[in-house]
Amino acid sequence: MILDRLVIDPAELERRTGWAMKPEGACKGDVCVPLDDEVVGSDGIGDGDGIDAAALAERLGMPLVHDRDAGLWSLGPDSAVTGRALTTALAPELVLPDVRTGEPFALSSLRGQKVVLLAWASW
Repeated sequence: MILDRLVIDPAELERRTGWAMKPEGACKGDVCVPLDDEVVGSDGIGDGDGIDAAALAERLGMPLVHDRDAGLWSLGPDSAVTGRALTTALAPELVLPDVRTGEPFALSSLRGQKVVLLAWASW
């Protein structure tokens, strides 16, 4: 979920991630995670100024990455709470032959730059 500020509208959070704000906390399917006022405000469902994205990310175990140059944040996807597994926003080391030269090319050589990885498989 791409954000331009660290406050999320509850309806937008549900539409884009599946996490619904309910009195018992953030719920997705059969899983509910209790949230405190730091995340959702005193009303318990995030209807005030919205949901604090940083506090929500910490509580739900979702990565939250900031691009200072663009002034944007990226939240998600689910991790520890739902059994899915992004634990960091860092890619593991990957070395493949360069398509032009055949020499080994390390993904880590691009550290600090924005990178889009495109993978395709026939199955």
